[in-house]
Amino acid sequence: MLARVANNLFWMGRYIERSEHLARYLNVNYFSSLDAPNELSQSREFVLRSIMFMASNEVIGAEVNLKEEDVLFNIGLNIKEPYSIIYSFNSAHENARSSRDIISTELFESLNTINHKIKNYNAKSFVKNGLYDFTSMITKSTLELRSKMRGTLLHDELYAVIMLGIYLERALQVTRIINAKCSDAAVERLKYKDSPENGHLWATLLKCVATYDMMRRLYKKTPTKKTTLEFLILNPECPRSIKNCLNQMEKYINILSKHQVVKSYSAAFLIKKLNAEFKYKLIEDIEVDVEGFISGLIDKLVVIGETLGDNYFKITNYPVIKKSSTSKQNQ
Repeated sequence: MLARVANNLFWMGRYIERSEHLARYLNVNYFSSLDAPNELSQSREFVLRSIMFMASNEVIGAEVNLKEEDVLFNIGLNIKEPYSIIYSFNSAHENARSSRDIISTELFESLNTINHKIKNYNAKSFVKNGLYDFTSMITKSTLELRSKMRGTLLHDELYAVIMLGIYLERALQVTRIINAKCSDAAVERLKYKDSPENGHLWATLLKCVATYDMMRRLYKKTPTKKTTLEFLILNPECPRSIKNCLNQMEKYINILSKHQVVKSYSAAFLIKKLNAEFKYKLIEDIEVDVEGFISGLIDKLVVIGETLGDNYFKITNYPVIKKSSTSKQNQ
């Protein structure tokens, strides 16, 4: 497999996964605020700032007045914004198109159809009353695409590259969602200093990553900060937990590196090292400094992504050897 092709498939998987998490975070946060238990959680400004922080990693000061229609358009359908849903899906489509000859027709046609729907979605309708329909379409479409990947592609090195992209992006997006909701919780604590812990906020976090029902089934009680973080970070059986993502990343990097010696600070080494750190980690270790842990984890995942690019997807530019005039005469 050419490095260029592998790079296209890796980023196709990443962009598909990114668009799903953006859409679900936008959907859940926007609509959960309608029946939130306090004034702050119901505040449109508070919700919009949370959405912008998760999507663009941008902290917006209280002095800035956010316009709801502008924020929704930028995150949903503004192709010029690199954090938008349409930008992610369009990028996934372009990467798939560049590797059209080695992926299945079923996968490409599904991606092509969905991308066409998004590009032609009415922006005015979206910001006025189409938010739920649009974000639901995105989340259902990404499930369909992952189903096509599992059901129509050979589970070989090609599939491993795509899955590496998907699970790396999933780990990153779940970590960023946790970071955003912990930030919301910190703001809430400042405003309501004497109030008890808000279970609504942690329930919203679980719904943002589609794990609320399974968490309730496991713990059989209202979500708290401790149980929510334990479930989303350390539970290996939860398909969207950080621990599960690292397990899957190690599984697929083993396929790509099976004929290689794992050198220090290679992508395979970094993935295995990070997974080993999680093997015996306890929620009590994380609770000591949740913000520091989350920030450090994001940095490590970014480094892993960059190292994967250097190890497997880097296109070498060989120097052009100019022939001398003597050699030309001898030809």
